[in-house]
Amino acid sequence: MPDDNDKQKRENADAVYQAVSLGLLFPVAIAIGFLLGRWLDGMFHTKPWLTIIFTACGIAAGFLNLFRAAKSGD
Repeated sequence: MPDDNDKQKRENADAVYQAVSLGLLFPVAIAIGFLLGRWLDGMFHTKPWLTIIFTACGIAAGFLNLFRAAKSGD
């Protein structure tokens, strides 16, 4: 039946989309935290503290996205 085939293709495409988005969101969250920390360190001359803090926040955000996706990906 064509409907079953289309449904399977849609489910496969959704799974690929979720995997790709997780693969991109994790490093992007870390990079944004790192770059924001570096920029703020340059502004406030607090090197390396804000870089460390914001990189840790980016890592936490990446894991939070990972856990949310795992929870909703039944």
